[in-house]
This record gives sequence, C-alpha cells and structure tokens, in this order.
Amino acid sequence: MATATKKKASSTKQRLQPLGDRVVVRRDELEEKTAGGIFLPETAKNKPSRGVVVSVGNGRLLEDGSRSPLQVKEGDKVVFSMYAGSDTFTVGDEEVILLREDDILAVVEG
Repeated sequence: MATATKKKASSTKQRLQPLGDRVVVRRDELEEKTAGGIFLPETAKNKPSRGVVVSVGNGRLLEDGSRSPLQVKEGDKVVFSMYAGSDTFTVGDEEVILLREDDILAVVEG
C-alpha cells in the first residue's frame, strides 16, 4: 500500500537583496484624509515619499576596487525624492521600491 507523503508548506519569506548602492524601501501607507479632516479620493492621493528601508546593497564600488558602505541601514525611516523609485516590485505580500542611495534625501530620527 502506498503511503501518501504530506508536503509542508514552505514558510520561507522572499527577500529582495539589492546590489551595489541600491536600497529596497517599503513605502508608508497612503494618507486617507488631510490634516484638516478632508477625506481624499484614490485619484487625488500622491504616493508617499517616506518609507522604511527593508534591505541594503553592499555599497558603491570605488575606483580602487573597494566598497564604500551605505549611510542607511535596515529599519531606517527615510524620506526620498518624489520621482525616485520607478522600479516597484511585489515581494511576498508587500510592495517595495528599489532606489539608489542618492535618491534618499534624509533619515527620520525619533
């Protein structure tokens, strides 16, 4: 009698590992209403230019062959250029964008 083998569902979480000076960022949630309390329709919302760094590359390659470490690290809350990150990917169940470190304008502290 043949025995049925149950396969366990793979619980490995996909991860996008950027190369060089690139950074993977998860955008903050879209604002549903303004500070004045006005609710915004989907068509009037701008994509947020803030997010959280999910993963970072190994740094920019310098002329002497060494790597310059990135200034941001995983978990940093960042502000980036509104027009940066046209490369949007879905990894697992979340949407992330791929940016160059130069597209990041600031790290939000606190």
